[in-house]
Amino acid sequence: MTRALAGDASTRRGDKDSKTEKSAGNASLHLTATLVALRDTILSSDTVMRRVIPGLAIVFIIVLALFRAGELATSHSDTEAAAQTTLSLMATVTANRLNAIENTLPANGFRTNLKRALADSLPAGATARSRVFLVADKSGTIAATAPALPALEGKPITALLSPSQPLTVFGARAGVLSIPVDLGRDDTSQQYLATVHHLDGKLGMVAVLQSENAVYANWRDDLSANVTLFVGTSLVLLAVIYGFFSQATRAESADEMYASTRARIDTALTHGRCGLFDWDLSRGRMFWSSSLYELLGREPKDDILSFADVADITHPDDIDLLGLAEHLLETGETLVDETFRMRHADGSWIWLRARGEIQSEPGRAEPHLIGICIDITEQHQLAEQSRMADLRLRDAIETISEAFVLWNAKNELVICNSNYQSLHSLPNSAVKAGTPYSDVIAAASNAEIAPQPVTVTQRGGAPEGSYEAQLEDSRWLQISERRTKDGGFVSVGTDITALKKHEEKLMESEKRLKATVSDLQKSRQTLEFQARQLVEMADKYQEEKTRAEAANKAKSEFLANISHELRTPLNAIIGFSDIMTQEMFGPIGTERYSDYCKDIYSSGTYLLNVINDILDMSKIEAGRMSIDTEIVNAASAAEDASRIVTGAATEKNISVTTNVADDLSVHADKRALKQILLNLLANAVKFTSDSGVVALKAQPRGDRLRFEVTDTGIGISERDIERLAQPFVQVENQFTKTHQGSGLGLAIARSLVELHGGSLKIHSEVKKGTTVSFTLPLAENEN
Repeated sequence: MTRALAGDASTRRGDKDSKTEKSAGNASLHLTATLVALRDTILSSDTVMRRVIPGLAIVFIIVLALFRAGELATSHSDTEAAAQTTLSLMATVTANRLNAIENTLPANGFRTNLKRALADSLPAGATARSRVFLVADKSGTIAATAPALPALEGKPITALLSPSQPLTVFGARAGVLSIPVDLGRDDTSQQYLATVHHLDGKLGMVAVLQSENAVYANWRDDLSANVTLFVGTSLVLLAVIYGFFSQATRAESADEMYASTRARIDTALTHGRCGLFDWDLSRGRMFWSSSLYELLGREPKDDILSFADVADITHPDDIDLLGLAEHLLETGETLVDETFRMRHADGSWIWLRARGEIQSEPGRAEPHLIGICIDITEQHQLAEQSRMADLRLRDAIETISEAFVLWNAKNELVICNSNYQSLHSLPNSAVKAGTPYSDVIAAASNAEIAPQPVTVTQRGGAPEGSYEAQLEDSRWLQISERRTKDGGFVSVGTDITALKKHEEKLMESEKRLKATVSDLQKSRQTLEFQARQLVEMADKYQEEKTRAEAANKAKSEFLANISHELRTPLNAIIGFSDIMTQEMFGPIGTERYSDYCKDIYSSGTYLLNVINDILDMSKIEAGRMSIDTEIVNAASAAEDASRIVTGAATEKNISVTTNVADDLSVHADKRALKQILLNLLANAVKFTSDSGVVALKAQPRGDRLRFEVTDTGIGISERDIERLAQPFVQVENQFTKTHQGSGLGLAIARSLVELHGGSLKIHSEVKKGTTVSFTLPLAENEN
């Protein structure tokens, strides 16, 4: 495909626009080569390094100065500490030795023998580095010195050290102190390090002194050497910084000149929708101008692009960069002209035409492909639009149902569709563009309906219009002929056979329509009479509906009233039968009377429950039932309901279990919630066989609490579930026929649940059990 694109590009080189692009590209090649060389030279002077290097040099000088100052300060402290330690050790050694030999000193010649004893007591090298040893007797008079200092002998030691000096008072405990001492060697006193140790026996104390000038002599030499080296190093660095600034200034000028030149070229390239590139074929590296980055919607940068970076944004179906590089290196070709797509930063594809020439820089063996990329997206889109428009025109002409043909001003065929070819049974050779009109007519099988040849001179006044013609196969054609603005001629043949047949049918339909109109007039009268009957029937229906609603309301009120009237005597019957059963006022007598009383009590209780259910149902249907919602503990309500049905469950050996957490509460009417749970549990116990299981549980579902009553009873078929919760409805089977009930339990439970804004659902399988569930709003516990 790449070779095909290259061939197509080579073909376009003969165009006038191509010649202009080539001359502009060759001129840009030399300019780009110069800019690349200038850029490589200036790359060594980076703007950031110009600012960082002087600062780093100054920081280095400051750090070096601080480091050396710290070392010298540490060395000064170490020297002083070493001198103090040495003096203290020498004083200790000398004092111990003198204490050992002072008892052997004779009374006569005391001073002479003391000097000899002092000389024998001194450690090796004790008097080096200006150290002085003084020995005083008990009266504090200096008796011996080392080295010999006759001027000090016979003087009190306090004259040198001061009588209040801590050294003379505390001795070795005072340590080593720096004091001014005048040893008589010059006119002024000097600063000495001194320590004093007290002696035993005939001697008083021994003092060791060392001049601070001698102590710090080596340290001062190091200080002078360090200062000299630091000053020399600083001067060298400052000279380097000065040279760097000079070079940086020249480089900055070069940068400004390069930036100005590059800005002018980039401006020209940007407005021309093109960009420069430099491709190192051997290394695969590539340099782009800023205009090329902007052409692709990317941020311009001075980095060298790798082969992979460019290949990633190049369409693989258009060009193979690696294959192109290998081809150029193997064949030695120097000119390149390729058309391909590259990905824009927004994800779209940009068509580029790259033209370049291979050049080798002096002193380099690596060949560089230097050239220009031109944005030809608009030209490519226009060409594609033109091609698509031509295809659409051909498709449109081909898809029309008419026979279409177009002739040019020379009476030559321009285009026709397959319907025209089929109409005249023309071979493929006769419908080629440029075929003369005479050749097309000669090849036609029905030339009698073809348009007559029109010459260029005749076209100006030849008539235009349409006519109809019938073919041999009984088809009808409507042929429309029009001239074009360029002098051509267009002919469109439309098959109107269906239209002709439709006209015939219309005529027949008109006759039938007239007969139908007469029949419709008669039917309209009949319809008007039927409409009046429908209105009368609708009025009667509305009256019957009103009567039915009134009867239903009267029924509900009657049930409510009769239930009220029946409850009073029933309460008396139940109460007296209970008293008689318990024999509260004495025995009845016969045991059968006791059984009759129990039957009266149970029957009255059952009838009272039925009446209560009827009364509740009538209130609900009449809309007089209201609920007062409060926060109700779900566990407490479940426990109360299960406790009430425990007696009936125990008689049938049915296990009733509840699984409701103690911390769950709902917004509900307390009495209504208990009645719902009681009705559901009672139904479950009633329709569960002996030794069955009835379970009540509650689980949160989002912001609602879902109650479930599950049993292992007889179950309900799917067709009976929908009508089961209706009032007075029971599912009849062999089991339920033996159980009494009004059929209102589920209906009341469902109505009460709906009053709380919930819904009651029943899921059951025959002989497997039933699950009845409903939901109520959850509430937070107040504790």
